[in-house]
Amino acid sequence: MDDAPDAVPTVEPALLIATFAPSGRLHHCNEAWESVLGTADAPWAMVVEDDRELATSSVLEAGKGTLVTNQVINAHTPDRDEPLPVLLNFVPVHGDPDDNARITAVTISGEVMAEPPSWMISQTQRHRMEALGRMTMGVAHDLNNLLSGLIGHIELLKGKAAQEETNTDSVQPSIRTIEKTAEDGAALIEKLQRYIREDTQKHFERVKIASLVEDCITITQPYWHNEPRRQGIEIEVERVLNEVPDVMGAPSELREVFVNLILNAVQAMPEGGTITFETFTTERQQVGVRVEDTGMGMSDDVQQNIFEPLFTTKGEQGTGMGLSASYGIVQEHEGDIDVESKPGEGTTFTLVFPPADESAPDPDTPEPDTPDTASVRVLVVDDEEMVRSIVTQLLSLNDHEVDRASSGNEALDMFEPGTYDIVFTDFGMPEMTGAELAERLHEREPDLPIILLTGYTDTEAAVDEVDTILSKPFKLEELEAAIQQYVFSSDDA
Repeated sequence: MDDAPDAVPTVEPALLIATFAPSGRLHHCNEAWESVLGTADAPWAMVVEDDRELATSSVLEAGKGTLVTNQVINAHTPDRDEPLPVLLNFVPVHGDPDDNARITAVTISGEVMAEPPSWMISQTQRHRMEALGRMTMGVAHDLNNLLSGLIGHIELLKGKAAQEETNTDSVQPSIRTIEKTAEDGAALIEKLQRYIREDTQKHFERVKIASLVEDCITITQPYWHNEPRRQGIEIEVERVLNEVPDVMGAPSELREVFVNLILNAVQAMPEGGTITFETFTTERQQVGVRVEDTGMGMSDDVQQNIFEPLFTTKGEQGTGMGLSASYGIVQEHEGDIDVESKPGEGTTFTLVFPPADESAPDPDTPEPDTPDTASVRVLVVDDEEMVRSIVTQLLSLNDHEVDRASSGNEALDMFEPGTYDIVFTDFGMPEMTGAELAERLHEREPDLPIILLTGYTDTEAAVDEVDTILSKPFKLEELEAAIQQYVFSSDDA
């Protein structure tokens, strides 16, 4: 052992365990914890100063109900010149059976790493990650523009069919699937943008779980039906979708969970089989979904690890993130996911969620009719021709008069006070941003309503210059709502 590398720490390979109150106060820690991170009086005493905030904030985040995994912090040890990397997972504990939302403790488990993870080795790589983040935000903006065109044309298709009283019953399922898929793409981009900006806020709404499951079955049909059938494999999906209470959640993320379960079930049935979805209400009035397949099943060892990040049974073809991500999403929804399986007997995943509060808005409650609005004069400013075109066509469905400009300077050349009732402008344009254009237009006409259209998420600085912000991709009803609120409501005032 004399030739062992210096990077290997002289620390016993015991699991580090500690329990904290949700407020961040330590309840208990084991000896392994005290030998690496700190004592009961000062649990983070040996953690390097720059990482202490990460450690304490992770405890507080878990104390709010969020599963925080794979946090690497560095600790000073007497026998090493370099800090010792420690991998920690922070798990919220729902200890009150009568109140599933109440977090009673945070359990932390961790282990000493033999060497620093490759993505923390150098400051150079950190800069690369920052550059990658900036590039990702730019790509997200471009994808939002593309999705604006896709969703906009779906809106046009539906609007023109309604105007011409065309019977579209035969294609409505396909239109709805395309629309749902595009909306999920937009939600995925928003999730990516939140991650880059370290923004954990999510929009939860009332969700009809049986309808959401049906959407997932439809979206994944090419994967479980078309492709296997092409290979001579028959996979069937059975539905036992009983009436259950709604749940509160982020629809796109819940769909991600069930899509992952479908994909895993298909991969577990190389010879074909059946996937069964069942919705039910538990004895405690929780909302349950059971996903069962007749596949190969799993051993006890595999079952104990399937929710661990990077764990996969698919070799190089798998990332090991699907079920781990699903577990995290279910936890964020204050739910639970359990698995039962035996080799050769298939696998059953059971998910349980708390029901939505009765006061939450019902998704099936019809929206109040938007009052008919007279034709208004609109200026649309965007450097993307596709976006200018789709906004113009959507607004023209309701007989609005629309002019278009491809830049802030062109808009200023076209603009005269009193010419337009409202302006829709892109935020990220060359030469002049939407916020700068809004400022210049308000110098000429202070009360002009200006709406910012953006594929970015970090445009809070522009709020003072515009009336509101609409995120791309948007729908006709959002454009009309802005006209109603900022043109006609201001007239009434």
